[in-house]
Amino acid sequence: MAVVIIGGGQGGFQTAASLRAEGYQERITLIGDEPGVPYQRPPLSKGFLLGKQEQRHAELRPAAFYETQRIDLLTGRVTAIDRVARRVKLDSGEQIEYDTLVLATGARNRPLPHEGVFYLRTLPEATEIRQRLAAAQDVVVIGGGFIGLEVAAAARTLGKQVTVVEGQPRLMARVVAPVVSEYFRGQHEAKGVDILLNAVLLGISEKEVLLEERTRRPADLVIAGIGVVPNVELAREAGLPVGNGITVDEYLRTPDERIFAIGDCAESPSMFAEDLCRLESVQNAVDQAACVAKANVGHRAPYGAVPWFWTDQYDIHLQMAGLPTGFDQVVTRGDPESRKFSVFYFRGGKLCAVDSVNRPADHLAARKLIGAHATVSPDQAKDESFDLKVSRAE
Repeated sequence: MAVVIIGGGQGGFQTAASLRAEGYQERITLIGDEPGVPYQRPPLSKGFLLGKQEQRHAELRPAAFYETQRIDLLTGRVTAIDRVARRVKLDSGEQIEYDTLVLATGARNRPLPHEGVFYLRTLPEATEIRQRLAAAQDVVVIGGGFIGLEVAAAARTLGKQVTVVEGQPRLMARVVAPVVSEYFRGQHEAKGVDILLNAVLLGISEKEVLLEERTRRPADLVIAGIGVVPNVELAREAGLPVGNGITVDEYLRTPDERIFAIGDCAESPSMFAEDLCRLESVQNAVDQAACVAKANVGHRAPYGAVPWFWTDQYDIHLQMAGLPTGFDQVVTRGDPESRKFSVFYFRGGKLCAVDSVNRPADHLAARKLIGAHATVSPDQAKDESFDLKVSRAE
């Protein structure tokens, strides 16, 4: 028997490591399209850009780990999956047989229709941006989501003039409530970042960005973070169903019982969402990898981990638990002016998500509450004298 994993990111690495931790003794082949050992992406937009971390700090494990764990690392691009013969074909012409195939193909940056834009997802991209930041003075960031704001924070910390261009009426609009958006807007503006909302990008030249209504911003470095596109092409060409990701069941398995999909490239049922969902987070990749590893050693169980996320911007640590999709009520616990507060999201009277700013205890309590489907009311959530740890499960 053999497991082949396509994708050398967090999910692919964790699948291989978890298989060995679960006692799997057969061959494991991990195929990535970047040379070197697998690395984690979150530091690339934070400490790495600031020069506080180097490549070795991002590596998930040193090269010796893969040798001792008997994990074969291959660099190359998989061009086809032969489901009948159960083998994958690489761009080198090599073909590798599998008994179980795990698709951890990740996602790629959503591009802008303009030249002269830099993107940050891979180590080479982060390295080039770090080098260009050293020489830049006026930095324009397109996109006011996590990546865009993390890059903006790093650039401003390095003393650059920074403008954030966001097409939505508020920052991080897809994932947080208005109170959180406004808090982060205020913090960035207090640091000297120019935030442009409802902005329409018309063009980019060598030294400036042109916006609607003839607004211009100087720019000797333009970085875009406007979301990602899941890498589903390989699965689609193999005849597997895809939507907003490779479609899998509650066990993370495609209709082909020998093929799983995990991480940023996969959409799956979730007890924490109202429909199929595709999550882009380290936690999701790690927990889904562990779930697949267990299934491959005979301990199959549906995936049910509580989603959680985080972002660091300046000295602000935002931790998010659950999924706020479809929320209809929001309450705040604590005072945003204190720089320590949490926002509780409710859907139909039930707690569905919590965002915590510099309140790690609230975040840990929220993960337990959401995971246990505990009963907590909006009034209790906003009452700081109420102990979140004593809420009862349904």
